Amino acid sequence: MCYHPRMRVHAVQFDIVWENPPANHDKVRSLVRDLPAGGLIVLPEMFATGFSFQAPPGRPEFLPELARHTGCHVVGGFVTGTRNAAVAFDPTGRELARYVKLHPFQPGGEPYTAGTNPLTFACGEFTVAPFICFDLRFPEDFRAVRADLYLVIANWPQVREDHWLTLLRARAIENQAYVVGVNRIGCDPKHVYGGRSQIIGPRGEVLADAGNVEGVLSAEISAAAVRQYRQEFPLR
Repeated sequence: MCYHPRMRVHAVQFDIVWENPPANHDKVRSLVRDLPAGGLIVLPEMFATGFSFQAPPGRPEFLPELARHTGCHVVGGFVTGTRNAAVAFDPTGRELARYVKLHPFQPGGEPYTAGTNPLTFACGEFTVAPFICFDLRFPEDFRAVRADLYLVIANWPQVREDHWLTLLRARAIENQAYVVGVNRIGCDPKHVYGGRSQIIGPRGEVLADAGNVEGVLSAEISAAAVRQYRQEFPLR
């Protein structure tokens, strides 16, 4: 378990192979194999298939296996039944939380069933709230939970990249919290994806930006820094 006031968070940005879970599992393993234990690994929305409405079944055990192998907390997105979910595991492979996307992407015809509530889970000193892609446009849902770290996993098209970057910073500033936005690169049958995964601090400062290349974006974050800033400049 990561019981320290500081933690390394790792955003894994890669070109998702369309509807091919084994290939994407191999990519993830390769990208994270040298990461030190004790951090938090975050994968994109529907990382094993891409944003497919006919996603083939993956291996539900992949994420807990990855957590055990790396010694890290792991959060990743996949379709479970009729729901687009983000699932968190601790380094022992124990499931900590299963968040269901509150706002399926209706402009794109996303058919998955909406979730009902935001949620949080504990990662050492951090309270973490996961969200998925289109949820980023609904600030009231972020405001409904009090977290030190908000995760936004996505398949966010390049054509609306400016919205992605603006809204990630806005959610950090509004909530005085870290925001980690994890997007993909490459393309699928409908869209091109530019990546631009970011790690943003509680004052709205961009700590790291992945650009549009495949790789792992990492930064050290501090739970104490969130609490200190909220005391200095209270917004609630």
